[in-house]
Amino acid sequence: MRIAMIGTGYVGLVSGVCFSDFGHEVICVDKTHEKIAKLNKGEVPIYEPGLEDLMARNVEAGRLSFTTDLAQAVDGADAVFIAVGTPTRRGDGHADLTYVMAAAEEVGRALTGYAVVVTKSTVPVGTNGKVQEVVAQANPKAEFDVASNPEFLREGAAIDDFMKPDRVVIGVQSERAAKIMAKIYRPLYLRDFPIVTTDLESAEMIKYAANAFLATKITFINEIAALCEKVGADVKEVSKGMGLDGRIGNKFLHAGPGYGGSCFPKDTQALARIGQDFAAPQQIVETVIRVNDAVKLRMIEKLRDLCDGSFNGKKIAVLGVTFKPNTDDMRDAPSLTIVPALVGGGATVRVVDPQGRREGDHLLPNVTWCDDPYTAAEATDLLVILTEWNEFRALDLTRLSKGMAQARMADLRNIYSRQDVLNAGFATYDAIGR
Repeated sequence: MRIAMIGTGYVGLVSGVCFSDFGHEVICVDKTHEKIAKLNKGEVPIYEPGLEDLMARNVEAGRLSFTTDLAQAVDGADAVFIAVGTPTRRGDGHADLTYVMAAAEEVGRALTGYAVVVTKSTVPVGTNGKVQEVVAQANPKAEFDVASNPEFLREGAAIDDFMKPDRVVIGVQSERAAKIMAKIYRPLYLRDFPIVTTDLESAEMIKYAANAFLATKITFINEIAALCEKVGADVKEVSKGMGLDGRIGNKFLHAGPGYGGSCFPKDTQALARIGQDFAAPQQIVETVIRVNDAVKLRMIEKLRDLCDGSFNGKKIAVLGVTFKPNTDDMRDAPSLTIVPALVGGGATVRVVDPQGRREGDHLLPNVTWCDDPYTAAEATDLLVILTEWNEFRALDLTRLSKGMAQARMADLRNIYSRQDVLNAGFATYDAIGR
């Protein structure tokens, strides 16, 4: 199959590379000439484990290429995937569909034969119908179908998620489109991975509902953690006891400083707005958004208490600023709320993150970047673990404590045990819900 992938952001690039590894001919399109030039040199603009090698292998095999020429990519394509950004629209919380509709119009003008126009971007219910209208208006003679194929890729594990998915969701209106989508995903059909073929609206809703539910699980355990701190319970034990119930499961029940990233914040906001627009308020989701914001603020107060009530004049080391490990993504990361509060309160802040500096340099001004945790912690008053990178899970705690002016740790990811930290010479250990 010949596939055009419009957009080489996180979703578009990972999807395009993986489709080419399925054996399809894939052309990835982006308007940014600099990005395409880098991709053609083999340089990957995002950090995703395994992506660079997989991309190089498929480029070498002649199945994968990159261009700024959308018309060239669309000409003769069996399917055209739209994988552009849908950020939260300023002022009202809706998903901004400007890039999706602009891509749809350009695709419509470029179509020369039948193709399935597939929305890969996360979009509100009814968007694919609008895409269909835009394509038809741009080219009344175009022969095409639209399809919805939402992504479920976890940053840091995206390739594995694409190749071994929990499910693939495909929304279609015609048998012809369904057959083409089945051919595209044939390698997964042959290996018996679940394929959910449904209508357009249900496919669109599945994506939002899934992300909102996961965000709810995270927020629920964070509220339980706050209660655990008051009553003397251990949220890790509570999570374990809950997660062993097959109806609940243990995933996304890890207390922390709140969710962030490219999906949960914008998708929960968009779903809440959709519910308001259709007079079906999503009150649980609206509460999740408010509580998640409050969790980040609660973390700031926790850190302030550890600094004797004031950040002013304190030296603080922060380990990890990306929203999760194994990614360079800083979008809506808890660090973007917490670190500026430290700096704004008068603290001197040193930061370590294996991949976060490229984005963090401009998102977190007035901090000092260090190459390793030991340098960052030297002569500091507080060590904060904010992202659970593997590099931070087996630190020499004794070395850390000896180098600090005041050996205090705030473990906001619960990766250490209190006894281990105190035995290593720390005077204070504080965590989440413990």
